Amino acid sequence: MVNFIGTYECKADAKGRFMMPAAIKKQLTPVMQDGFVIKRAVFQPCLELYPMDEWNKMMEKLNGLNRFNRKHNDFIRRFTAGVKTVEVDSNGRLLIPKDLITIAGITKEITVSSSVRILEIWDKQRYESAIDDSLDDFADLAEEVMGNDTTDLIS
Repeated sequence: MVNFIGTYECKADAKGRFMMPAAIKKQLTPVMQDGFVIKRAVFQPCLELYPMDEWNKMMEKLNGLNRFNRKHNDFIRRFTAGVKTVEVDSNGRLLIPKDLITIAGITKEITVSSSVRILEIWDKQRYESAIDDSLDDFADLAEEVMGNDTTDLIS
């Protein structure tokens, strides 16, 4: 299990390839050989890059849903729409599939951001806008999400 750290800016070429930042490549080393799954995010206009072991854990959760329940079935279909397997090539580049580039509105400037066990891939301007838009609400969100936790977060 890898917990990613950092936010990095990259440039995509005309084919949708970008060089994985060295700091991220180093963090990916333990999971690089298994490959990755890339998909559209549920809540934001970005892409999510799952190491294969994290994707398999997510599929275990989805396999627990009842396919004869219409809402479950619709969720599974939408969650997995456009999912692709990808690999970091020998030059350290990742190719983003064209349909996912379009969905995420990715241009030449990309931001790769850690999101605990997955990476988010954003168009740079969309990322900056999402971060700026949420700054005002972050304190309230932090209190709501983490404020009721009675476990000691800092040892």
